[in-house]
Amino acid sequence: MQEPRSLSDRLHLDLPLVFGLVVLCVIGLLVLYSASGENLQVVLKQSMRMLFAFMIMFLIAQVKPSHLFYWTPWLYTICVVLLLAVLLYGEVAQGAQRWLRIGPVNLQPSELAKLTIPLMVGYYLAERSLPPRLLRVAMAGVLVLLPTLLIAKQPDLGTAILIASSGLIALFLAGLSWRLIVVLGVMGAAALLALWFVMHDYQRRRVLMFIDPEQDPLGAGYHIIQSKIAIGSGGLYGKGWLNGTQSQLEFLPERSTDFIFSVFSEEFGLLGVTSLLAIYLFVVLRGLYIAANAQDAFGRIVAGSLVLTFFVYVFVNAGMVSGLLPVVGVPLPLISYGGSSIVTLMAAFGLIMAIHTHRRLLSD
Repeated sequence: MQEPRSLSDRLHLDLPLVFGLVVLCVIGLLVLYSASGENLQVVLKQSMRMLFAFMIMFLIAQVKPSHLFYWTPWLYTICVVLLLAVLLYGEVAQGAQRWLRIGPVNLQPSELAKLTIPLMVGYYLAERSLPPRLLRVAMAGVLVLLPTLLIAKQPDLGTAILIASSGLIALFLAGLSWRLIVVLGVMGAAALLALWFVMHDYQRRRVLMFIDPEQDPLGAGYHIIQSKIAIGSGGLYGKGWLNGTQSQLEFLPERSTDFIFSVFSEEFGLLGVTSLLAIYLFVVLRGLYIAANAQDAFGRIVAGSLVLTFFVYVFVNAGMVSGLLPVVGVPLPLISYGGSSIVTLMAAFGLIMAIHTHRRLLSD
């Protein structure tokens, strides 16, 4: 006799993963309240965005993986068309052309690419023999490269590199041989060297400031210098919630968005940072567990690449604000202020839960 399904099974939600995401969102709202100068309106607005993002996650979690597989080529095609439309008709803001206005709605197609790239690589490789051979790796690389170049053209080099990394992660999870990994690594290093000559001036300045921010302490190096001061002044225990001097006295720029990790570090110290990273690690490990137990190659590749891309975002933001990586404008997942990033992340976790919960139902 079949056992009755639990509430989480009926809702197609993975409770441990939901718990980790909720904890991160609560922490994000607490830090945002401090970083915004105790502005309750900002916190309420972000709360509404988070609520909407959780609704998106719930809706996507109801979709069967077979349906996801069927719709993947169409989603990828729509994404590429929207990215082309951005270059032709997109709105320009702060020197970048990243948004597309459709009626009353502003869309950022690069956010859609964060989901469609892993899906498309998983779709292309899942129905073929694994590990993939060189020709199939090259074809998958073209599928990744096309939207990556369109996003880099906006220009949005940070997002382009991260989206390319999501495609490479998907290829790695498909079982690349070590020989191909070494070849791709050498090609990637060569591409990074060539990238210097096609960068915009402000992008080159970011790299130079990463090497030596003291070259321009009141200009291009100001952000990272103030960020490192904030992180270092937090010490072991931190200065306490709402008591961070760098943020409260407005020395720290972009403290609600890209540099919110610095605010958290100053107020909660090393112990707080360790606890936050442990929660991120819990979410990543749970996602990898789901990927490892997926029923087919498509589910394993998609779930694994989405959760490892989430890890890359955390790693890049933490490395960026602490001076270990160049500043690339990547928000801290579920903590930084903003709407499109949170909705995209929750949609990704909805995909992961759909792969997991439908797997359990099929195996009953």
